[in-house]
Amino acid sequence: MQLAAIIVSLVLAVVGVALFGRAIAQIYRFVRLGQDVPAGTRTDEPARRTLTVAKEFLGHTRMNRWGIVGVAHWFVAVGFFTLVLTLVNAFGQLFKADWLLPVIGDWTPYEVFVELIGALTTLGILTLIVIRQLSLPGRADRKSRFAGSNFGQAYFVEAVILIIGLAILLLRGLEGALHHADSYQAAYLVSYPLVAAFKGLSTGTLQNLVYLIAMIKIGTSFIWMITVALKTDMGIAWHRFLAFPNIWFKREADGSTALGALLPMTSGGKEIDFEDPGEDDVFGVSQIEHFSWKGILDFSTCTECGRCQSQCPAWNTGKPLSPKLLIMSLRDHAHAKAPYLLAGGGKNAEGEEKASAEQLAGVPAAALAEAERPLIGALEATSDGGFAGGGVIDPDVLWSCTTCGACVEQCPVDIEHVDHIVDMRRYQVMIESAFPSEAGTMLKNLEKKGNPWGLAKKQRLEWTKEVDFEVPVVGKDVEDLSEVDYLYWVGCAGALEDRAKKTTKAFAELLHIAGVSFAIMGGDEKCTGDSARRLGNEPLFQQLGQENVAMLNMAFGESLDEDGTADAATKKPKSSKKIVATCPHCFNTIANEYPQLGGEYEVIHHTQLLQHLVDEGRLVPVTPVEGLITYHDPCYLGRHNKVYTPPREIIAKVPGLRNEEMHRHKERGFCCGAGGARMWMEERIGKRVNDERVDEALSLNPDIVSTACPFCLVMLTDSVNGKKNAGQAKESLQVVDVAQLLLDSVRTPAGPEGSDAQESAPEPEPVK
Repeated sequence: MQLAAIIVSLVLAVVGVALFGRAIAQIYRFVRLGQDVPAGTRTDEPARRTLTVAKEFLGHTRMNRWGIVGVAHWFVAVGFFTLVLTLVNAFGQLFKADWLLPVIGDWTPYEVFVELIGALTTLGILTLIVIRQLSLPGRADRKSRFAGSNFGQAYFVEAVILIIGLAILLLRGLEGALHHADSYQAAYLVSYPLVAAFKGLSTGTLQNLVYLIAMIKIGTSFIWMITVALKTDMGIAWHRFLAFPNIWFKREADGSTALGALLPMTSGGKEIDFEDPGEDDVFGVSQIEHFSWKGILDFSTCTECGRCQSQCPAWNTGKPLSPKLLIMSLRDHAHAKAPYLLAGGGKNAEGEEKASAEQLAGVPAAALAEAERPLIGALEATSDGGFAGGGVIDPDVLWSCTTCGACVEQCPVDIEHVDHIVDMRRYQVMIESAFPSEAGTMLKNLEKKGNPWGLAKKQRLEWTKEVDFEVPVVGKDVEDLSEVDYLYWVGCAGALEDRAKKTTKAFAELLHIAGVSFAIMGGDEKCTGDSARRLGNEPLFQQLGQENVAMLNMAFGESLDEDGTADAATKKPKSSKKIVATCPHCFNTIANEYPQLGGEYEVIHHTQLLQHLVDEGRLVPVTPVEGLITYHDPCYLGRHNKVYTPPREIIAKVPGLRNEEMHRHKERGFCCGAGGARMWMEERIGKRVNDERVDEALSLNPDIVSTACPFCLVMLTDSVNGKKNAGQAKESLQVVDVAQLLLDSVRTPAGPEGSDAQESAPEPEPVK
């Protein structure tokens, strides 16, 4: 038994280590097939990046949002790396059954650690096995986050961990019996019942059992190693190693998610200059090798856990997009095409093959066939009713995305799904002109009129005639923004869409009541370009953004001295560049993306300013607004910019309201369906996203559905009106912005009592 155990274990170990080393080299070469990234963008602040990796791994900061799943996975992950010395100990036991590690082998703290982590790792994997079985697609269908995952691979990995965990505990029991542990002691904290069970066996039997279990432990470990080494696209195994570099190289060194701003378009590791692009610049992604090396690493790191899929509004409403399946498809395609690319294959800008026939002679036929597949293309129906061939990613998958960021927010290994989707959209829009036709109208309106509705610019100021106070306009009523506290960026929806205009007027009135000095642009401003950029039309975004930045800089007094002190002629102080926006899409673009165009501003959302004014006592909610309210988190305010508290605090200050959260809220809030330029596209597949969200709200039987975004306001109102017409919602149900709620409460009731209250109210001071 001993000789056989030694031979089997050593052979498997040698083969496993050799193949694993080769696999690491293959993965490195494979990842390097991707394009370079701009210098320093993934390697800045190395100490902070290292700390981020440590925090995300040791704290399991994403996984622990899922309660028991996170805790169970923590023990499995920690056990995998910290119990490696038990493998070394098992090798020693092959030669001497009672062998222990030098120095620490019989050190009680170490033995207690092995006992606890070994037991909890085993318990953790058993928990995860049960959870997977309870969540099988056969039970939950599309609602299962494991739908589409590779179950065979998952079962193999789970079985390996379980066998190794049990082997560790069995070896501990045999060690106790061989070392004559006659009574319960800390060193055998968990395994003592096994020690007691093995006590009656002879020394020879105990030794043979040690050889057998040690061989099983070693053999299982290296069979796993051999398997994953031969299958480098096995994400459920390789994420254990690739997650560390993937997190280290994430977009933000501080550990924040890859949300908010989109990255500028790059080609060959350099940002594209759209005024003078290079002859070899590649616009967007049309081939797998056009992704950056970080993108290729992302695809390889996916563990198929399906957290992204479970949160995706497209997938949850019957559409073909699953962020998980998209990443898996890109990974499988990249691995299948890799031999062709590693041999020098690829197409130039004219679509001609770069490699010679001699270079491609040894490339497998399957890799050559994969190289011919378009990255984006409709799947082709087969005779058996399935789909095959065609593109790697179906166009309906690409255009179903709302860029809500739920996938990025939930991914435990920091995959940047939204960036990859937008990169593919960019090529489709800019080179192929292949995108939903309705979005074309929006793009034409932006190009010609500067707003998605195609309305005349003079209409941007029409709402100011509907309020009973003066709204200062930059360049007309105030020379520049140094004369006021804030520029109120009204945005296209806030100025032109009837429902959103109610929010605009309410917020302006609240600022007026609070004594906050503000001004608006004069109507020459244009759309921030959010929808154009997320649709994939980067040049149009750049054009709109540069024009707005130039206009804003002028309004903020950029004609003053460059050192920012004062203009030599006027002696005026330079303004502080404070902007407040009621639209989260404008807020996000100006705050996070205009710095890419030279526009640096202090930008806040209107709910943040209103909360401040309420806390300062400049706005006092006094009139009760009766009813049950539920608040909908706008994706570009919440997940993209982490603003969750201000709107809720405002609602809490309004007397009479009873707030109840929908099942999906805050980080797990459900999209309204308008983001990612979906506001301008029809939903023809599955259930409408806004209907799904409203159904969730209606389950609470609210009197008011509130939000803080004009896009959300439109989408939710449309659905609620449809539900009312169908008799599925009560006629009194309102959809309003938080600013409208606050204004209703700040206004005192009509009559003598209200007049007295108004007269006794203190004069508010301007916010500084």
